[in-house]
This record gives sequence, structure tokens and C-alpha cells, in this order.
Amino acid sequence: MLSITNLKTGTKITYEGDPCIVLSYYHSKMGRGGAVVKTKLKNLRTGSTIDKTFQGADKLDEADLSKKTATYLYSDNEDVNFMDSETFDQFSLPLSKIGDEKKYLIENAPIDILYFGDEALNIEIPLKMTFKVISAPPAIKGNTAGAVTKKVEIETGAFIDSPVFIKEGDKIVVDTRDGSYVERAQ
Repeated sequence: MLSITNLKTGTKITYEGDPCIVLSYYHSKMGRGGAVVKTKLKNLRTGSTIDKTFQGADKLDEADLSKKTATYLYSDNEDVNFMDSETFDQFSLPLSKIGDEKKYLIENAPIDILYFGDEALNIEIPLKMTFKVISAPPAIKGNTAGAVTKKVEIETGAFIDSPVFIKEGDKIVVDTRDGSYVERAQ
């Protein structure tokens, strides 16, 4: 059982019978009143977001989720297809559940899949991933005062803001939480 003080961004709980992840939280304590935590939860089964306020005495169940590794195969207009690394069974998840994380999927890359019982719910990608730059416009001469960035295209087709010294063929590390440039990979 979790108390409201355990609710942090990324905590996985069971709310109304469905597994949810805490997207954001705000802890508030007012004078003589009890503490409350205002949260934004994402239902991992349906993909919907819920605004929920928990009171000081509320107890929450931690979600019973497990992870299995699968290989990303391909995606189409509706589904993202994977192959279980142990049983070699192929399965798919709706694109609506994957959301923006699709732009970080590389073919034949191992991906962690979150399971609630036997149901595949969502993917969990690493916080930092390395990608090859396939397209980068040249830096403009004289445009180097301050923190100047340019949009580069990585191998998955996503566009990332990077420093002007990044060129085509470089490998860069990207923070997958917000799609920001971290560093040039070795």
C-alpha cells in the first residue's frame, strides 16, 4: 500500500481497477486542513488522462506490472508490431497507446513491454537513446552568438533541436522524455 507521499512522477498505481501512471503531482498542505495531492494520471489500459485529488488518509495499491523484452518490428497506420524475445510470438499495440514514443522506435531494437497480467499495455523506452543524424542543414556563418540550435532529422524520422556543429552522419544522444539533445555520442 502506498500513501499520498509516495505519489511521484512515474509512480504506477492501480486506480479503479486499472493500472495508471502518475504524469504530474502537486502536494498541498493548508493550515489546519490535511495534506492533499493533486495528480494527473494516465490510464495505461485506455490511454486516457484523469485529474484526481487524493486526501491525506488515502491508501493506494501499487500496480502489479511486469516487463518483458520484445523486438520492435514495424508499424503501420494503426498498430505497432513487436515480437516476443522468448516465445517469438508476434503481437501489436494500438498506435494510440504508444503515442509520441513511436518516434524513438528503431527497427529490430529491443523494447521493454509493460504487462498487466497477460495483457500488453504499453512500451517503456530508455530515458536516453542514441540515434544517427540522417539530415542536418549547414550552419549559417555568423549565426553563433548565444545558444543557437538547428533542427536535425534522426534515423526514425523525428526532428530534434541540436547545436549547430552537429552534421549528417553524427550520432547524438536524445532525452526521450522531452525530445531534447543531450550530447554527441562517441
